[in-house]
Amino acid sequence: MNEKILNKNKNGILMLIVWVFLYILGICAIVFGGLLLDADPYATLPGVILLVVGILWTVVGWIPFCGLKLLNPGEALVLTLFGNYIGTLKGDGFYWVNPFSVAVNPAAKTRLSQSGDTDSGTMKSSINLVATANGASISTETVSKKISTKIMTLSNNRQKINDCLGNPIEISIAVIWRVTDTAKAVFCVDNYKEFLSLQCDAALRNIVRIYPYDIAQNVDTTGDGVADEGSLRGSSDTVAARIRDEIQSKVLEAGLEIIEARITYLAYAPEIAAVMLQRQQASAVIDARKMIVDGAVGMVEMALERLNEHDIVNLDEERKAAMVSNLLVVLCGNHDAQPIVNSGSLY
Repeated sequence: MNEKILNKNKNGILMLIVWVFLYILGICAIVFGGLLLDADPYATLPGVILLVVGILWTVVGWIPFCGLKLLNPGEALVLTLFGNYIGTLKGDGFYWVNPFSVAVNPAAKTRLSQSGDTDSGTMKSSINLVATANGASISTETVSKKISTKIMTLSNNRQKINDCLGNPIEISIAVIWRVTDTAKAVFCVDNYKEFLSLQCDAALRNIVRIYPYDIAQNVDTTGDGVADEGSLRGSSDTVAARIRDEIQSKVLEAGLEIIEARITYLAYAPEIAAVMLQRQQASAVIDARKMIVDGAVGMVEMALERLNEHDIVNLDEERKAAMVSNLLVVLCGNHDAQPIVNSGSLY
């Protein structure tokens, strides 16, 4: 089902003036019919006709006013007549449609963790009826059936998902979306907001299980059979783009457009967070030690070359080994070395 825009119904002001004028004529007919019957007893038929027509019109004349529809910018209204889709009012303006047409929006009462609709759910009116028998109160509530066509943001709850290495992580995303086809959104799915929320959860789970939390060896995240360095933490833009494409492919038939998807929260699950922190700390210490050792070896090599270059002192292999050992202890140690001064001979 495709959307059909009702462009020729933006005549609400004109129709309001016409129906108000006709309603006034009906009241005038009642007044003149009554005066005619009182003034001339022989003019019974014209007076009765005016009186009956005026009364009937004042009783049913309010029905055309039900066809007046006011839309603000970024709002749409899907209309059906006796179960048949007749079109969509889209865009700001004052419209007049068939007064028997009914607005349809199955998701009108749905409120997710997202930016609100155009009316933010505030366009509600409730009527409380109190029963005199037992004192119980009955409340009825009407909700606006307008559909927001503005850009909205959906932020689902955090999910606990296992990455490709089996590590449980907690992740949540924010999805920026809007309704592009109101007919599909209303008639192709039962509730397009709940449908979008479910598809976001499913797409997030499908994509996250492909990636490791951090860079891992021998992991293929692109599906080309070659290991790469993709990860949730280091490739967040790529992951978000894949989530966005996955959601869009699922909600296309619902008339929704996914503009962007972003990861808003990413962390290890609490049960393994402490262990993973120790692992990261150990990896950082190893990397730091490796850098220190590489630098120390280079400094020892430079010292030996400078000594040999200028013939400052001639050392045999045993003394060179002792010198290298001492320099490495000084350069790689965690604390400052305590020097021992040898005032005698080296041998």
